[in-house]
Amino acid sequence: MLEELATIEADALIALTPLEDEASLEAFRIEYLGKKGRLTAAAAGMRHLSKEEKPAAGQKLNEVRTAITSALDAKASALQAAADAAAVAGIDVTLPGTPIPTGALHPISQVLDRSIAIFRRLGFALATGPEIEDEFHCFDALNTPEDHPARNEKDTFYFGDGRLLRTHTSSVQVRTMEDQAPPVRIIAPGAAYRRDEIDATHLSQFNQLEGLFIGEDVSLADLKGTLEYFFRAMFGEDTEVRFRPHFFPFTEPSLEIDIKLHAAGKTAKWIEIAGCGMVDPAVLEQVCQSRGDRLYDPEKFTGFAFGMGLERIAMIIYGIPDIRHLIENDTRFLSQFS
Repeated sequence: MLEELATIEADALIALTPLEDEASLEAFRIEYLGKKGRLTAAAAGMRHLSKEEKPAAGQKLNEVRTAITSALDAKASALQAAADAAAVAGIDVTLPGTPIPTGALHPISQVLDRSIAIFRRLGFALATGPEIEDEFHCFDALNTPEDHPARNEKDTFYFGDGRLLRTHTSSVQVRTMEDQAPPVRIIAPGAAYRRDEIDATHLSQFNQLEGLFIGEDVSLADLKGTLEYFFRAMFGEDTEVRFRPHFFPFTEPSLEIDIKLHAAGKTAKWIEIAGCGMVDPAVLEQVCQSRGDRLYDPEKFTGFAFGMGLERIAMIIYGIPDIRHLIENDTRFLSQFS
C-alpha cells in the first residue's frame, strides 16, 4: 500500500510538470484527485489492511494527497501569473491613463431638480397630467375665448379628432382642482408645444413649470413673496425681481416678472422670466361646473398661478446663448455640465 501511494505521488508530480493550460490541469485533477481518481481508488483499498497497517497507510495517504494538491495549486498560480504577465507585456506604465468620461444630468434636468427642491421647501406638491389634451382643459376652463390667437391652428398643434398638444401645463392645474378639494398647492412641470419658428430663443417643444395655490385669503402679497423667494433661491440672494402689469385670460390681476441680469463685461439689464397673477374667478367657476359642486366657490377661495420656461432659466444660469444647444445632443456642449 505504501509503495503504491509513493508511485502515485511520483507519477502525479511528473505528469504535472509539462501542463500549460487550465483544461489540462482540470483533467489532471480528475485523474488523480477525482471521485474515480487513482488516489481515491487507493484509499478504497485501505479496508483490506490490518489494524496495524492502517495508521501508517492513512498517514501516507494524507501526505500524498497534500503533496499533489499543493503542487496542483502552485502550477495553477504559476500559469495565471504567466497569463497576467503576457496580457500586460509591452504596456508602458509611465504613460498617462486613459480618461473615463463622466456623465451628468442635462442642464434642463438640473434646473428642474433645483426648482422642485425649492418649491417643496415652500410646501408645493408635484402634479402631472397628459400632454395630449382637449380644448376644455387647455383653453375653456382657463377662461380663454374662442377667438383667442392661441386657439388658432397657426399657434397650436391639433389632431384630427379635435384634441391637441397642450400649449402650457396650466391644464394640469385644472385637472388637479377637478380631482382634489381645496386647499391646493402644486407645481406642474412638463413639456408644452406651440407652433413657434425655431430660432435662438424659441422651440416648438419646450419645458414649462407652472404653479397653483388655492386657499382662503390667498393674496397678491403671497404670490410676490413666493416668487421672489424662488428666484432668489435659484439665481442668488442679491437677485433683483420686478413685477409688471400684464394680461392673461386666466388671471386677474396679471403680472410679468423680470429679473435683473448681470453679465460679465455687459451693462445690467432686465429680462422677462415668468408670468403670474391671481386666479380669475371665472376659472374657479368653470371648475365648479366641471365638478358639479361649489367646492371652489370664488366667493370663498382665492389663489394665484404662475408659469415659467425651464430653458430660459437654464440659459440664464449657464450663460447659454442659443436655446438650440439644449436639444442638439452635442457631447462637446453637454460635457460642460458634468
